Amino acid sequence: MKLLATLLLSLSLQGVRVSTPQPQLAVPQNKAAARHAHKGCWYFAENGHAVFCYGPVMTVSQADGNLQRVATFCQGDQTMVPLRD
Repeated sequence: MKLLATLLLSLSLQGVRVSTPQPQLAVPQNKAAARHAHKGCWYFAENGHAVFCYGPVMTVSQADGNLQRVATFCQGDQTMVPLRD
């Protein structure tokens, strides 16, 4: 009788899995938090505003021959933003 009970119990437990709860990843709650998840830096733009950019700072030549420092790949889909020195 004990053997039969053990056999039935082992057959019923074969489909049961004991799982531990998986930790959930933190999801940013708003767009501002999502933007800062990328590595980047804040820069002071020539127009007086602060901009957050992901790319490198480059020096480009202007049409009149002067050099201008620009930050690349900035928030708001701006490719290049002129920087204030």
